[in-house]
Amino acid sequence: MEAELVALTSTAATTVVGLLATDAWEQAKLAVARLWVRGRPEQAGTIEAELVEARAEVLAFRRAGDDGAEEDLTAEWRARLRRLLAADPALERDLRELLAELAPLESAPARPGRVEMHGTASDEARIYMSGGDMHITGQ
Repeated sequence: MEAELVALTSTAATTVVGLLATDAWEQAKLAVARLWVRGRPEQAGTIEAELVEARAEVLAFRRAGDDGAEEDLTAEWRARLRRLLAADPALERDLRELLAELAPLESAPARPGRVEMHGTASDEARIYMSGGDMHITGQ
């Protein structure tokens, strides 16, 4: 497979796996399933089910802080996309359209349930930080 297609499938896999952990995951799942319907319709249902499983894995990896496992999952989807394009090179255009469709969704929150904050206090200052609801009563 030529370098441009390798880069395309790599970008697509990274985008799809990243979106599985966002509110846009359903749209990503449906877009990938449509791609499979065009190339290998008999596998489309299986691909949808596997994306649901992949979402559960990504969320678990992120809760555990396991970035390596998420990279492995991305590599798996990269390989699937490469095989799909190798079997039907005409799907390259469809994969590019899929990326264009998903690109605006990448701004969705990337790590639901995980908040990283930093604060510095000096003298008698207080810092209150919350990743959700915060109720402060008399001090």
